[in-house]
Amino acid sequence: MGLEGKAALITGSGQGIGRAIAIRLAKAGADIVVNYYRHRATADETAEAIRALGRKAVVVKAHVGEVDQLQRLFDVARQEFGYLDIFVANAASGLPRTISEVDLKGWDWSMNINARSLFLGAQQAGQLMAGRKAGRILAITSLGSTRVLPNYGVIGVSKAAIDAIVRYYAVDLAPRGITVNAIAPGVVDTHALTFFPEHDRILEETLRHTPAGRLCTPEDVGELAAFLCSSSAAMITGQVITIDGGASLLPAGV
Repeated sequence: MGLEGKAALITGSGQGIGRAIAIRLAKAGADIVVNYYRHRATADETAEAIRALGRKAVVVKAHVGEVDQLQRLFDVARQEFGYLDIFVANAASGLPRTISEVDLKGWDWSMNINARSLFLGAQQAGQLMAGRKAGRILAITSLGSTRVLPNYGVIGVSKAAIDAIVRYYAVDLAPRGITVNAIAPGVVDTHALTFFPEHDRILEETLRHTPAGRLCTPEDVGELAAFLCSSSAAMITGQVITIDGGASLLPAGV
């Protein structure tokens, strides 16, 4: 799964799943644009880990829910590399509430960061992938795109939009050798999960109902991302791939 000579941009890659993907792609040989919005220190830690692997890392602060900042993120990739081979739309946010409790501001916040950033980012990435042998676009979605999860209202709606965006871009970009896929992790113990009510109970219940006997880790997601970005996955496109140790195969209570 060699990615030598490849350039990747990963949103929200200062920590959690985004960081794991960034480091895994760097291990495979890719240079990385590390994006963050709030926590510069963790983004710098990610960049240092990438540089320790002998790869180039560029750290860019950008709020992907703001059109001008998202554009600037891709402008930096263009200035630093002149092209892009991999775009991973990982950055996510949203209000951990029921759909009835979400106001218009919360709706726009969640949809713009989670779904619109993929919609616009894929357009920019496609331009930067022109003339390259192959391109890879990945989005991080969730099981909440097709299931109703507690306190996941507008977040789940935005994830469903991500799944649809992936399918449409997959068809549009396939003739150019660009694949577009989504990864749907199960419950992963990251900082983002702490914003949900009963965080500890969610972890305990998920672990109890996971056939694999452990939770999915950010590194597990990174491994899948590396495969999907490789030449071995050239004929996989428009897919939403679940990675959860079998947890979603069993009904609740089993």
